[in-house]
Amino acid sequence: MDGIHDLGGKQGYGPIEVDDGGGPFHEAWEGREWGIAQCARAPGITIDWWRHCRELIMPIDYLERPYFDSWAQTDFATYIEAGWMTLQEVADLSAGAAATDCSEPPEPMTLQQVLREDRAHAIRFDGAIEAAPVFNIGQRVVTAQHGHAGHSRLPQYARGSIGTIHAYNGAHVFPDLSAQGTELHQHCYNVMFSAAELWPEAGGSKDKVYLDLWESYLSGA
Repeated sequence: MDGIHDLGGKQGYGPIEVDDGGGPFHEAWEGREWGIAQCARAPGITIDWWRHCRELIMPIDYLERPYFDSWAQTDFATYIEAGWMTLQEVADLSAGAAATDCSEPPEPMTLQQVLREDRAHAIRFDGAIEAAPVFNIGQRVVTAQHGHAGHSRLPQYARGSIGTIHAYNGAHVFPDLSAQGTELHQHCYNVMFSAAELWPEAGGSKDKVYLDLWESYLSGA
């Protein structure tokens, strides 16, 4: 869907602040939120449904929240919708009133234990399908002109643009339908665009942009 999250190529939001502090988190709670997001799973909460819910955050709220704070907001919204917890429980947590006794937390896991757990629960999104790929490496394609109200992995700045198939990635779960609860695999390609094709002011630039795009986003140029 088109929303405030899709900022590529838009003007008026100031320079990008590059944080090279050397660590992934600014505060300890950010690391805990990242861990919660990786561990908590419920039927129907796919990565694509989660992203769709995050895209529904109101623009001013989205822009003013720290990155991992919007993750927490999305997590709680999906947990409530899935019936894992209630809004009152979230309010109690926000007020510091935990529903369970955390006075004796379990012994922290070692790095090796974390890695083993992570690998044991890894999810694959690729799969085989009967239909042959429509496009070939080196073929020129044009992206879809319009988006839709649901989740999409086709950036707004790349709509209606001509690119070239750079690589074939195999068949992967199609995110637009995955966000609606339907798992369907579709061919996915790595598509190369010249910067000038995406942004006219980049005329003469040798820069290129590579996007992984699903087959239904594309047609022959």
